[in-house]
Amino acid sequence: MKENQQRHFVLVHGAGHGAWCWYKLQPLLEAAGHRITAFDLSASGIDPKSLDELSTFPDYTLPLFKVMESIPSDEKVILVGHSLGGLNLAFAMKKYPEKISVAVFLAVLMPDTTHRPSYVLEEYLARTPTENFLDTQFAPFGRPEDHLQSILFGPQYISSRLYQLSPPEDVTLANSLVRPASFFTEDLAKRSPFSNEKFGSSYSICLDKTETQEFQRWQIENTGVSIVKEIEDADHMAMISKPGTLCQYLLDIAK
Repeated sequence: MKENQQRHFVLVHGAGHGAWCWYKLQPLLEAAGHRITAFDLSASGIDPKSLDELSTFPDYTLPLFKVMESIPSDEKVILVGHSLGGLNLAFAMKKYPEKISVAVFLAVLMPDTTHRPSYVLEEYLARTPTENFLDTQFAPFGRPEDHLQSILFGPQYISSRLYQLSPPEDVTLANSLVRPASFFTEDLAKRSPFSNEKFGSSYSICLDKTETQEFQRWQIENTGVSIVKEIEDADHMAMISKPGTLCQYLLDIAK
């Protein structure tokens, strides 16, 4: 790739967050000459839908599908997914493989091509002691027959598990903007494994400094991802705590 060639990055946020969480990274990538699309998934950020209007993971992913639909057939994007956003990436990779040059999994839930999509979530929940969720709230929502559960990160969880190395003003921002989310585990458990053919170009970058680091390393072994980059002194929100380093890694990948 030529040094000055513009690339199109599509940034996919994690659970409870929105396009707002990329506010530090986006201008850095734009200053480097690249095009950025950051958006809200369903019932996230300032998206007008409520969680009660969703019943499946594709419902939640619909805005990403719309972004991918809008991309010309002769253009390829770099998909970047954070945390739960790794599963959104997997659905986009399955649906639009011809429009993706590479997928970047950032401190993420990364599915494999052997098990059903819910497997990585089930492993994460099984390996995470309940007390680690601190003041996070779980509650049923939607139709009883769908067995859906929402998750809302509490202030203590945000400050000590997600943003512990981030500036205090960003902790305040997160506390004011996070919304209830869902893993949609029941829905994901009903779906077929993703295809090996669609996971050819993938990176896993940034092993964060939270208690999930061991789980992230397990995911790398489980998926067999070939390239791993680690950002020193980054918390789970690398785009907030270490935006400059993350930007440089993404620029290296773009090249």
